[in-house]
Order: sequence, then C-alpha cells, then structure tokens
Amino acid sequence: MNNIQNYIKENETKIIEDLFSLIRIPSISAKPEHKDDMMACAQQWRLLLLEAGVDEAIVMPSAGNPIVFAEKKVNPDAKTVLVYAHYDVMPAEPLDLWNSQPFSPEIRDEHIWARGADDDKGQSFIQVKAFEYLLKNNLLKNNIKFIFEGEEEIGSPSLEAFCEEHKELLKADIILVSDTSMLGADLPSLTTGLRGLAYWELEVTGPNRDLHSGHFGGAVANPINTLCKMISSVTDANGRITIPGFYNDVEEVSQAEREMIAHIPFDEEKYKEAIGVKELSGEIGYSTLERNSCRPSFDVCGIWGGYTGEGSKTVLPSKAYAKVSCRLVPHQDHEKISQLFVDYIRSIAPKSVEVKITPMHGGEGYVCPISLPAYQAAQKGFEIAFGKKPLAVRRGGSIPIISTFEKVLGIKTILMGFGLESNAIHSPNENFPLEIFRKGIEAVVEFHLAYQNSPLK
Repeated sequence: MNNIQNYIKENETKIIEDLFSLIRIPSISAKPEHKDDMMACAQQWRLLLLEAGVDEAIVMPSAGNPIVFAEKKVNPDAKTVLVYAHYDVMPAEPLDLWNSQPFSPEIRDEHIWARGADDDKGQSFIQVKAFEYLLKNNLLKNNIKFIFEGEEEIGSPSLEAFCEEHKELLKADIILVSDTSMLGADLPSLTTGLRGLAYWELEVTGPNRDLHSGHFGGAVANPINTLCKMISSVTDANGRITIPGFYNDVEEVSQAEREMIAHIPFDEEKYKEAIGVKELSGEIGYSTLERNSCRPSFDVCGIWGGYTGEGSKTVLPSKAYAKVSCRLVPHQDHEKISQLFVDYIRSIAPKSVEVKITPMHGGEGYVCPISLPAYQAAQKGFEIAFGKKPLAVRRGGSIPIISTFEKVLGIKTILMGFGLESNAIHSPNENFPLEIFRKGIEAVVEFHLAYQNSPLK
C-alpha cells in the first residue's frame, strides 16, 4: 500500500463525513425554493476548501447562484491548474423510486448512495482531497485554483459573464474537471470529446379552452396530436435529423478514429440488458458508440397536456407542451442550430394551431488533443491508480461551460472523470463506489506529480 492509499485509509471516516456535509444540502438549482440551499452549499464548500489548505476561499456573487473561488499560491513561476466543478444537483424526483432518502447519504455495499454522490459532489471531492494530500505532504509544486459553480445542471447561464469579468483571477495553464465517466470500473478512460447541446420548450395552442372530444373531435385540431406530428417529423426513418442545414457544420469522424472506437470493449447485449430494451435505435450507418458520442441526436425530454389524472376524461385539450433537445458535435454552433430548429418548426406548423418556441440553454462541443502534456499526465495518473492505461474516448454528454472556458479564457480542459454508468446520475438511487472514489484521489495525486514535473505547459 503506497502513501496516498495509507492516507485515504487513515482519514476515510473524516473524508466521508465531510463529503456527506455537502450532500445533505439539497442544492437543486432547477428549483427556486432552494435558493438558500445554494448559498449554504457554497459556504460549506468555502469552509472545506479552507480546511484543505487553500490560501483563500471566497463566495462570489454572480447573476445567478454564488460561485466559490479558492486559491493556493505555491510559486509564481510554476504552472497553474484551475479545478472546475459544480455544487448544484438535479432534482431527486421520483422520490418513491429511491431505496433511501436522496439527501440523507448512506454507505451500503461499499457504495455511497445519495443525490450528488457522483454528480458532482463526490467527483469534485476527489479533487479537493488529492490537493489536501499533496499539500500536507509537501508534494505540491503547481499553483492551484478552484472555481465551483451552482448552475451547471441548468446550463451555467451566469458563468460565461463571470469568466469575462474575472479573466485575470481565473488565469491558468490548464483546467482540470472531474464530471465525466469511465467505460467501466475495470476500463479506465479519459474523455477527449463532448457533445454540445441545444434545448427548447414548445407550447402548442388550439381552441381557447378544453373541449368535449365527442362534440369537437375530428373537427378541431388537437394540440397534442399536432405537437406529436411536428416532433416526429424532426427525424426520418434512417435516424437522421431533417432540419434544413442541420448537418452543414458536422465534421465526419475520420476512419482512424472510427477504427479506434470500434476497438473499445463494448458488449451490446449487456448494454441492452442493463437498460432493459430489446433493440437499439439510431442513425443508420453508425455503431452504437458512434451514435452516442460523435454524432448529433434529437430527443423529446418531456411532453404533457390534456387530462392525465386517474380515470378517464374525454377532453380535447386547449394546449400541449414539450421540452426537446439536440446533442451537437464539435463545430456545430448551438445558437445557429437553435434558430434552424425554430425556423423549421414554424415552417411545418399548421394554421389550425399557434406554436410558441422558447429556446433554452445550450453550448458547444469540445475536443481535447491527446498530445497535451496535461493529458499525458492524466493518462499516467489513471495508469498508476487503476493499473492499466486509460482509453481515449469521446462521450455523448454535454458540459457547455467547457467550450466557453476555451473561448473566453483561452484554456484547454482535461476531463478526468470517474463516474460509471451504474452510478445512475440524474436518476433515483444515484451512487458512487468507494473503491472508485479512493482510486480517483490517487489518480489525481499522480496527475499533479506528473504534470508539475513536465517541462511543458
């Protein structure tokens, strides 16, 4: 057992209790009633960062939820690593599907069970505890900055302006993020690409009130029927998106990268079994791993309208609603795609209804060069902690602020995440294996040791 492993073992009770102090705060950014919880969580992070050894930790205002900034200056001539994370979490509903209370963290079967256990309180805590170990053992040569926001789960609407205003404060050589996943507990991987995102809400209005479906059905357009027809037209039978101009900026993945993706260990039958489906679906001509990582997609995230209560009510509803999104690939501008979608829906909307389209949050995709010294340091960190070299993979999720960091601050980001598919982030029974939590701390420690000794930035 090496020194960092001993440190974790000797201090694990305190480490876990400190993490639980964050998890117990229901910092749900999507719900306005949790505004006080957002501030409470930011303040708790401030205290924990100070305890870990930063020179200063402050809670700073933004246009939305507060932002936590902390810094440890080691040497003005040394490299600086900026660690980004988010302290907000997704809503916990449906609560009846949880096996324990989402904000009363528990350890069962060597897993932490709670909302935020992985995304992103557990993963961000890995970063802070790695920093604490390095500092306490006089091993830290990099300067370290931390920026923790409280709006990532709602699209980071305030962070770009904050970055513009505080460019000097956030100046660094590389950004390090733990908010992504690995291919498996025994398949460590580093994320080299993320998809972007565009998101909209649709409101379709027909008659001026709910109508009796017997008296008016067949004579008046049903907003739910109409909405479903419009949504279904966004993709064709081959799984391609039909919006004119949508693929203009989509860069085809090279044959070399497609071959690399094809060599990633992937059992399609286990994949289907894990999510409870008999058949997969998507764009014709691409593999499952290509479809969910380096190809764009369109999905209905929610749809509602009419009568949904117990029993029956023969009603032709006045209104119907849907929330829909596109995952985008690098080079697709989310604002351009958003307008293309708006124009397309307006062009196909029949005169029998009125359609309101509200663009919501979005962001660009991101690609990280594997030639970066910081990437190679992260690769070494994984190799030491997990016993094997990590695979380089693109992921299908979106962290819109990553592309913003590059645009505003001019800094590349290393996506050093430790999540697993089985951790059920955004779902009931979110969890994080303690074994991965421990290895994550070790991997980040080894990243810093390798990066700070690298001659290049």
